[in-house]
Amino acid sequence: MIKPIIEEEEFNGINFTQESLRKGEYEGCTFTNCDFSNLHISNFDFVECEFEDCNLSNVKISNTAFKQVKFSNCKLLGVNFGECNPFLFSVSFDDCFLHLAGFYKLKMKGTKFKNCNLKEADFTETDLTSAVFDNCEFISAVFERTVLEKVDLRTSQNFSIDPELNRIKKARFSLSNIRGLLDKYNIEIEN
Repeated sequence: MIKPIIEEEEFNGINFTQESLRKGEYEGCTFTNCDFSNLHISNFDFVECEFEDCNLSNVKISNTAFKQVKFSNCKLLGVNFGECNPFLFSVSFDDCFLHLAGFYKLKMKGTKFKNCNLKEADFTETDLTSAVFDNCEFISAVFERTVLEKVDLRTSQNFSIDPELNRIKKARFSLSNIRGLLDKYNIEIEN
């Protein structure tokens, strides 16, 4: 079945939990102040789209494509990006709430996260090579067998990354957050 293509449309203030979103391929569309919470938007395609001030908490995105998609000031509680279509997966996040978000096994090279709350996010086996985390919060986030080569974490805080379980070659940290690499040793670092 061929999906309809919806191009360069703007969707403002729509509660998609009450009004259905037509299944299709959305190209160059903008979604502003929309509510997608708890929806099944599986098998949709979003290409060069922007989501601004949207609630996408607990959306189901099995096999959904996100290609060059920007999320700004969005709530993405519990979204499992690991279930989406990995082909050409490309996203960026600015001022987003990503508690319990999952990125299992995704290739996210060069992805930008700015001012994001990633509490309890799961980056297990994710390739974050050259990703930038600008002023992000990581309380209880999971990093296991994660590729963090050349990642920039200098302005982020409260992460716990085991250098023995993750690849961190040429990753960038600041003196103030380096203790996140030593948590497993249960040592005290004083300023």
